[in-house]
Amino acid sequence: MTDNQQYQTLGQRPPDTGQNKAAAFPHDALTVVPTRYPGRWISVAVCALLLIMLVHSMVMNENFAWPTVGQYLFSPTILAGLWVTLWLTLVIMLLAILLSVAIATLRLSANPLLAHFSSGYIWFFRGTPVLVQLIFWYNLAALYPEAYIGIPHVFTLYQGSMNDLITPYTAAILGLGLNEAAYMAEIIRAGMSSVDNGQQEAARALGMNKGQWLRRVILPQAIPFIIPPTGNQVIGMLKTTSLVSVISLSDLLYSAQSIYSRTFENIPLLIVACIWYLVATTLLSWVQGRIEKYFRKGQGAAA
Repeated sequence: MTDNQQYQTLGQRPPDTGQNKAAAFPHDALTVVPTRYPGRWISVAVCALLLIMLVHSMVMNENFAWPTVGQYLFSPTILAGLWVTLWLTLVIMLLAILLSVAIATLRLSANPLLAHFSSGYIWFFRGTPVLVQLIFWYNLAALYPEAYIGIPHVFTLYQGSMNDLITPYTAAILGLGLNEAAYMAEIIRAGMSSVDNGQQEAARALGMNKGQWLRRVILPQAIPFIIPPTGNQVIGMLKTTSLVSVISLSDLLYSAQSIYSRTFENIPLLIVACIWYLVATTLLSWVQGRIEKYFRKGQGAAA
């Protein structure tokens, strides 16, 4: 006698087992109803409507002067300014990265004097506006009319007028590069701090000095954590270079300003500058994504 027959003999209902459930509700009889998201479609419709209204307004508004935008989009003056912007971004970020590695290393140093010097550098350059720093470097000759670089009575690298030394290019590189190094130093310090201290002790046990374990152990593991915020800083620096227009350096924005100061077509020229900034930042974002993907692949292989 089966278990079900025993329960029927006693007048009791058999327990609800999985077999009984499967018999009562065959798979063919089940209807799968997909989850509906009406709010999602409503938000898509609202966004599409707003986008259509924006595009219609921009196309139909003659004040945008799109023919003028097309006329100056590939102007030699604009392209020369774009080249200066890209060149400044590259040089400033290279200087900032080199300085930031040294500053971050000093910040993590066991020597309190070096650690406090690094902290003071970061405190000063992060605590003052970058535009003020830029103008300060440009007017450095007001404090030091004569410049001397070298060791007295030993050798001289440069001696002459400060105005000859601090050109608009030099002021831009120093003003933006030293400021960016303070922010990059904190990014690199955070990446280096993410590496477990036990690996540092293991490197020392293998006889590595500080420079060796920094190059071979700490930095290779910290780079995947450093790259994403560094990419954001590069993109931010590309846009920050527009500040050099205040010291008459012919970057992209200053080139657009030099044209509309003669033609009085402010809006079209500003649109031209915005288009090229968007193109440059889009390319940098794509490069950043490829680099991050490469290092994620390396992490997966290592795992």
